[in-house]
Amino acid sequence: MSAEKIEISSLEELAFYASKSENTITMLPGEYNLTDYLPADSMAERHDQGLFQFMTFSGNNNVFNLEGVEIVIDTDLRNALRPPIHTSEFLISGSGNTLLGLKIRYFGNGTSPGGAALEVSGNSNSVKNLELRVTGSFPYGYGDLFGKGRGSIIQHHKHSGLLVTGSNTRLMGCKLYMQSFGHGFYVQKDAENIYFEDCYVEGELRKTDEMLAETSGPAFDVNFRTVTVNREGEHRVTPGYMKSLCEDGFRTYGQIKNIQFKNCTAKNTRGGFELRTDGGIRLEDCTVIGTERGFWVGDGAIMKNCKGDASYGTLFFIQGKNINAEITVVPTHSNCLVHALGTIQEMNNHVVLKSEQENKRTKKIPILIGYTPPGHGESMSPFGESETS
Repeated sequence: MSAEKIEISSLEELAFYASKSENTITMLPGEYNLTDYLPADSMAERHDQGLFQFMTFSGNNNVFNLEGVEIVIDTDLRNALRPPIHTSEFLISGSGNTLLGLKIRYFGNGTSPGGAALEVSGNSNSVKNLELRVTGSFPYGYGDLFGKGRGSIIQHHKHSGLLVTGSNTRLMGCKLYMQSFGHGFYVQKDAENIYFEDCYVEGELRKTDEMLAETSGPAFDVNFRTVTVNREGEHRVTPGYMKSLCEDGFRTYGQIKNIQFKNCTAKNTRGGFELRTDGGIRLEDCTVIGTERGFWVGDGAIMKNCKGDASYGTLFFIQGKNINAEITVVPTHSNCLVHALGTIQEMNNHVVLKSEQENKRTKKIPILIGYTPPGHGESMSPFGESETS
């Protein structure tokens, strides 16, 4: 049976058809303010009814053509809704759907206890040409210096970008712009067979010297005490470093099976590609720019024709066995403290480093063999040691 073709022009209609199946929905291009559909005074009732998403795509086998559609969201709505921790705001829970071209833009400084702007939890869904501009976390401006979970010096309220928990998900041409403490793209809950192509995530940077110059605010109030010990053995912010204000660009949790990245880029994020899973990682033509740590891969990972700089932090952590990595070192560097180009540990790893044909790095930096990443991957913390062959 062929899908029914439907044209819509409001968020109310979009929410209605999001719960239906076997349709092709085309929405009139334009800017749509979420408060026109979900006013602030409706949030208390939604909370009481357990409706913690702004919109749920629970139907199956739909195509949503949302090219030119931008949903604008005041983050104060998240405060008013008071969702449980780690609750995502837009959810694709159905299967076999394709979402094309949607833009979601947050503004304001409202916060809630974690969660992502968009989560894909159903199976065999595709998201293409999505653009997310994410704000709304506390505190913002320090990255992970003061913790990121239990034991934090300052209790964080995160707001992440796009979470994948459903298997056979395909993300193509998606762009995230993070002005919030939280991950860009991340995969959890044993999702399998995930494919990224032409995806991009960009965060913002700030020098630790600028943080230490503050005379008021949350960091000043805790005397700049950090969770991770620095190279002087102190729990304190160290001058001379550059920090990303968001978390990782692309991240896995647990042993995710079969995840592929093709022509994807992380810029100014904490970790570029932090993929510490032995479930089958493959990166091809992927790039990191200005990250605190570029590529962090585990057992059996394959990296082909990847590249990145070590301007503000270590380019690679090879942590595991049977890793095959091919990385071109972009020669860009800065005056910030960077202690290693990369670390290699454990056994049977094959690492090929290349320089760009006409440009070679002129500032010396060591490659550490038999060393582990520093505590929590934090650049201002010391490296450990590991038996390596």
